[in-house]
Amino acid sequence: MKTKFLNFISNPKYIGIIYIIVSAASALSKYKRGPGAYNNYLIFKNVFFNTLKERNLYAHYPDLYFDCNHYGIIFSALIAPFAIMPDWMGITLWNVANTLVFLFAVKSLPFASKNKAFFLWLCLQEFITASVSLQFNVALTGLLILSATYIYKEKEVKSALAIALGIFVKIYGIVGLSAFFFIKNKVKFIVALAVFCILFFLIPMVYSSPHFGVQAYIDWFTELKLKNGHNQVLDSYQDISVMGLVRRLLQDASISNLTFMAVGLPLFALPYIRIKQYQHLAFKLLILASTLLFTVLFSSGSESPTYIIAVPGVMIWFLIQKEKKPIDIALLVFVLLLTCFSNSDLFPKFIKENYIFKYSLKALPCTVVWLRIIYELMTKNFETDYKVTS
Repeated sequence: MKTKFLNFISNPKYIGIIYIIVSAASALSKYKRGPGAYNNYLIFKNVFFNTLKERNLYAHYPDLYFDCNHYGIIFSALIAPFAIMPDWMGITLWNVANTLVFLFAVKSLPFASKNKAFFLWLCLQEFITASVSLQFNVALTGLLILSATYIYKEKEVKSALAIALGIFVKIYGIVGLSAFFFIKNKVKFIVALAVFCILFFLIPMVYSSPHFGVQAYIDWFTELKLKNGHNQVLDSYQDISVMGLVRRLLQDASISNLTFMAVGLPLFALPYIRIKQYQHLAFKLLILASTLLFTVLFSSGSESPTYIIAVPGVMIWFLIQKEKKPIDIALLVFVLLLTCFSNSDLFPKFIKENYIFKYSLKALPCTVVWLRIIYELMTKNFETDYKVTS
């Protein structure tokens, strides 16, 4: 019995099936609760229909949904197959499709099978949080991971595809370029990226119009700028980031994002001076971990479901440690408790509302891990200090 249990929890196929079941069940439970419960999906599907009708993608349509869209116009092509289905089917398959991208990305990581299973088990709670929201973040995490692992495997065209798609849907995809210095055939990559960017720019114009397509991109950047300003308040469900953490602890919403980026960006870029370490896969993976965390921690748009991007970065960092020191295990537990389970019943409502939410404390454990990653990137010998596979 013990052997069967160990075989079960160490097999990524079984936990992968659990992910798919969770994604489908989450979607169906949202559908059964009515349109108000799956508002995110209503926003998504109407990106397609509004594009067909050439209606402003970033305006408010209270007769269709509340809030507004923040994704690029190419998203209309991604959501189209699901949008034309009945809602119960579209929601379910949409969630499952996002999950499959994520699982495919985890499969591409250069870890032993049991470590991939461990990775998925530890990300499960954060995946549930993201899956319930029906957002694109699950698939975006997959694209960010694939953009790096394809580079490790010298598949520059596929990496360029993942990055371009991430950029045109949610801007975040641009951080996939963090692996650029590890590319062997940079010309091939740059050409492929340019081609995909042109294609994604033009494709929506096929079923709308060139004028509407260009205007949609202008409107998108205007909306993102406005959204960033709206996020910088002390009682928002967003800004769960380094900026939000500090702003809310100091109770000062006026502190500019630029203040934090002036420190965060140089820290993020500093490890690239260690050119001799580029040859080691562990160094590349730790850069990927740093990228996934940085993307969330330094975005005022980060909300609870966005942490499906950050938490896999923590797991990559933990899994490549050759020796799991007490401090490493303590940090992992810190992340699991305060980041992954901060929205769960593990914490009383009073604690969640008056401390975790009020001060963006969900960001704290990931911030500590990110700083440790930067320290390791700057000081460790990646030939001897890390273990990628087992």
